[in-house]
Amino acid sequence: MIKLENNWKQKTLENLEKHEWLSFDSDSRLLKRIKVLRKLPLEDFTIEDLRLMIGQNESLNYLIPLALEKLEENILAEGDFYKGDLLLSVVNSRAEFWENSIDLKNKLVDMIMKNKQKIEDEDINITLD
Repeated sequence: MIKLENNWKQKTLENLEKHEWLSFDSDSRLLKRIKVLRKLPLEDFTIEDLRLMIGQNESLNYLIPLALEKLEENILAEGDFYKGDLLLSVVNSRAEFWENSIDLKNKLVDMIMKNKQKIEDEDINITLD
């Protein structure tokens, strides 16, 4: 896990990762949206922005901690699809990330356990490895 700077939420993914994506004529709508989001300060990300980027396993070192903050506020935080879609994106993100981020994984598991009834009431099936 990386150590986050105090002002990391005011920065963009391009600033934090020191990497700019190249553009191609054939970029899909999804790739175009990801490129836009990489230039947006993290503090301006919506639930849907987080869901989309995490669902693509993009920049998890920065986006999972931010998503966990949102999930602490509302475990059923909703992007464009349904209640709990952010939670499912986080849970289903790349396994290697979670293997290298035990503290964040423990935080997520604790949140899920504390909100188990809410999650079950929405009929959201979560499998933790």
